[in-house]
Amino acid sequence: MSVLSTGTGALLAFQRALSTVSHNVANVNTEGYTRQRVELAARNPTNYGYGYVGNGTEISGIRRMADELATSRLLDTGGELARLQQLSSLTGRLDSLFSDTATNLAGVWSDFFDSVSALSSNAGGTAERQNLLKEASTLAARFRQLDGQLRSLDSEVNNGLVTGASEVNRLAAEIARINSEIGSDASRAAPDLLDRRDHLVAQLVGYTGGTAVMQDGGPINVFTAGGQPLVVGMEASTLTTVADPYRPERLQLALQGGGTTTLLDQRALGGRIGGLVEFRNTVLDPAAAELGRIAVAMATTFNEGHAAGMDLYGAMGGTFFSLPAPQVNGNARNTGSAAVQAQVSDVSALTGQNLVLRFGDTGWMAMRADTGEAVPMTGSGTAADPFVVDGISLEVSGTPALGDRFLLQPTAGAATGINVAITDPSRIAAATPVRGGAALANVGSGVLSDLRVEDAGDPDLLQDAVIEFLDAGQYTIDGAGPFAFTPGQRISANGWSVVLDGIPAAGDQFTISRTGPGSADNGNANRLANLDDARVVSGGTISLNGAVGGLTTMIGSHARQAEYAADAQQVIHDDAKAARDAVAGVNLDEEAANMLRLQQAYQAAAQIISTADTMFQSILSAVAR
Repeated sequence: MSVLSTGTGALLAFQRALSTVSHNVANVNTEGYTRQRVELAARNPTNYGYGYVGNGTEISGIRRMADELATSRLLDTGGELARLQQLSSLTGRLDSLFSDTATNLAGVWSDFFDSVSALSSNAGGTAERQNLLKEASTLAARFRQLDGQLRSLDSEVNNGLVTGASEVNRLAAEIARINSEIGSDASRAAPDLLDRRDHLVAQLVGYTGGTAVMQDGGPINVFTAGGQPLVVGMEASTLTTVADPYRPERLQLALQGGGTTTLLDQRALGGRIGGLVEFRNTVLDPAAAELGRIAVAMATTFNEGHAAGMDLYGAMGGTFFSLPAPQVNGNARNTGSAAVQAQVSDVSALTGQNLVLRFGDTGWMAMRADTGEAVPMTGSGTAADPFVVDGISLEVSGTPALGDRFLLQPTAGAATGINVAITDPSRIAAATPVRGGAALANVGSGVLSDLRVEDAGDPDLLQDAVIEFLDAGQYTIDGAGPFAFTPGQRISANGWSVVLDGIPAAGDQFTISRTGPGSADNGNANRLANLDDARVVSGGTISLNGAVGGLTTMIGSHARQAEYAADAQQVIHDDAKAARDAVAGVNLDEEAANMLRLQQAYQAAAQIISTADTMFQSILSAVAR
């Protein structure tokens, strides 16, 4: 091999090496780019009979400076980061909705009960009655508005699933195409093509979570966080959305491949899509259920209190707030003719938890919709003996088929349909429907107090009744008795009760009679004004005010946890990226040093060629002479 050939080979090798360095520098800010390096090797020497003589250098290959372990870790942390950021973003928006003074529930809630207190100070006042109706309408509207915002977020989740599925399909198809182009030996593929594939895999995992596995040194397979295949070799599955069998307006994800459609485990998804589904299942649905539970508890409790009062027309109070019945939706695959009707039977037992009713070999059973855990249920499901589960009564009609299922949402839709049922201010039942009085001839010190209605449905409630004392320790009611008496004791009859303080004398009489129309009595208004502190939620352990505060706290807690988790995962992901970049990233200082070194080598190779030319010219000149 001549000096000229050796110099030319070196010149071309160093030129390619310089091109590779410049390629690295040009892609210093290219996302997913992996640094490349030209590998040089000595050419096979030639034996001229007196020994081997070197033949210079040649390019043995272009090495892609990739660390598969670091890349795999970056994929894992990237998918988890995408999930947590999606969850944090949506949960933060929900927290803002319930904590902002312009949109939260607490402000209008307080205004409503303040208006009830104002009415109790002037029960006959027209302005106070009109203000109460206005504040009640505002409170009901806020319930509907908040529920509408929750439904809007649910629609956003649907849209996100549709968009995400479309992107997943595009990325999976492109990865499968590149797999086909690379073939069975990735070591022979162009480094930039491998970078392109790794970048697409990272994007895909960012949507679904999961893993990427190299197959036989060539194609790369991608699986979801739940283990379902998205890309296998040159074949890509198709991610699609299907309607929820109980709630057609809500979408779920399914995978199409091999002629079948497989519903994905919604709890096992990762990436952005997993964050969407997790937000809906663990934050949005519980928030909607709790908002509905508060609406049901407040409206039911207030209605019961209002029914125990009397309006300005002299009529017993009617329904103040109207509410929709709990929602029961049959599964789309049910084959029987059964139908289920539900109503709230015990506010204190309401959990708001969605339940699935299933008809099996042993009859009907109830289970939690999220975990499948069995929930105790009593009754037989008839009108006379309805099923009772978590404060809901269920009446079943028709004939169920084995395996039929129904989704019970006890409170999820309550906030959507809450309204004020009366429009006439005079229909507000502020007065206690009965009143007590003492006979003028009484000589004892007995005094009636705290007269209240215990059972507004008692048919004898508005009938006059006379309490007469036989002596200081015995009394009769309309001649019935005698009954034992101690001072301060509560006396009850006909759906009312009253406390008698002091010591009555024999012959003393006290009359309980109907309150007349137009009464300015504020007894029932006082009772209604204090209902926000009534412990009627969670088995009577939490007040209505506590429930409102608890909802805001619950959502805020979810938001903070999601934010902290996302921030922590960002640090982990940044560490993984730094580890990957330490091996595969472009360092401009290093590339500058390489460029200077290769430039000098290139110039030296050029000098070899120049020297070879001079030698050749000298030989020609000598031969010419």
